[in-house]
Amino acid sequence: MNILRYIAIGFCLTMLGTNAMAQQEEIIIHNDSTGEDEEIVLPEGMTSRELDSLLNEWNARNYLTFDENCETNNENPTYEKEEYINRLAHLPNVIEMPYNEVVQKFIDQYSNRWRRSIAVMLGASNFYFPLFEDALESYQIPLELKYLPIIESALNPSATSRVGAAGLWQFMPTTGKQYGLEVTSLIDERRDPIKATYAAAHYLKDLHDIFGDWTLAIASYNCGPANVSKAIKRAGGVTDYWTIYPYLPAETRGYVPAFIAANYIMTYYCEHNICPVNTRLPVNTDTIMVSRDVRFEQISELCGVSMDELKALNPQYRTSLIPGETRPMTLRMRAETISAFIEAGDSVYTHRASELFSKREKEVAMVDAGQQTGRSSRSRGKTVIVRAGDTLGSIARRNHTSVAQLRRLNGIRGNTIRSGQRLRVN
Repeated sequence: MNILRYIAIGFCLTMLGTNAMAQQEEIIIHNDSTGEDEEIVLPEGMTSRELDSLLNEWNARNYLTFDENCETNNENPTYEKEEYINRLAHLPNVIEMPYNEVVQKFIDQYSNRWRRSIAVMLGASNFYFPLFEDALESYQIPLELKYLPIIESALNPSATSRVGAAGLWQFMPTTGKQYGLEVTSLIDERRDPIKATYAAAHYLKDLHDIFGDWTLAIASYNCGPANVSKAIKRAGGVTDYWTIYPYLPAETRGYVPAFIAANYIMTYYCEHNICPVNTRLPVNTDTIMVSRDVRFEQISELCGVSMDELKALNPQYRTSLIPGETRPMTLRMRAETISAFIEAGDSVYTHRASELFSKREKEVAMVDAGQQTGRSSRSRGKTVIVRAGDTLGSIARRNHTSVAQLRRLNGIRGNTIRSGQRLRVN
């Protein structure tokens, strides 16, 4: 294996220009072979914004507590290189976990600068790792891939990257849709932990089928298979991650080392005096199918559940609206609140409906400009726009009139009308 030797010489923070973009953290490294410095961009899951935001998640606030009785001190011991090599070699993994000095620098990041965040993620892993393992097992792919969301999102299901990737597994909209995740103005299933995890497992399996190598599959999960293929071509066709390393995007050069370091620190955290936060496992939840439009406000007020809890358990809904009329939608709640929802019956849907559902019907009356400004004292009546597939009969039924009346009002002799045509209906 052709492994270049890198030594980290410092860190810098680079502002990306607008308030909408978070600070992007980079490692400046020195390549002994070329004598040049280069930047490795940290994966966004390792940036301060995502690591800090995890602490504000509903699950973290309600079910994680720092252990005041932790007996380990806060000092991070250092070890000889051979010890790190030995520990990586003994991880129960299928994917190769080699050691080099780039990997070491990422281990140092996790065990020093972000040790408190690792403590939180060790606690949060109790929420998500069983789900991750079930999905990965269902696609018969290595279980150590469960550590990818640590560097993707810091185990934050609400994470959104500066380029629009979202959720625990940081799917872009196009890739998410390719793997069956619905993304609209109302729904974003990239934020649904269950659906997104199974989609990610499917995607990872497909990437491995392309390259036949798990390290390359992991790299392509970050930057896309096209960029990995391009790097392979520039490296003369060699299909080894560490050989194509210089030809990969800056963030991807740090992605695989960060993944190896995440596997290391989530296994050997005790050796670095990191205490996992205490986890109080959430109460059991279940789902119910909703076949009518309903808002979180209605459910909250009639079923005795907080808005924060509803949003945390149903992160796929971008607003408080569950658009059940389009197709049956899932609603996840605690068992007792599901019982309250069922017992409430239709009152959930009718509660404050006139106030909360203010969207107008699709067909509206057109007001004549002359009538509105007083230039005409004669009523012009209601008009509608012909939609694709409309007939005079269907328009007459919708507007409680007759075909004969439509013909008379609009000077129509036969039955021919066209989409986009405006018709008077009274």
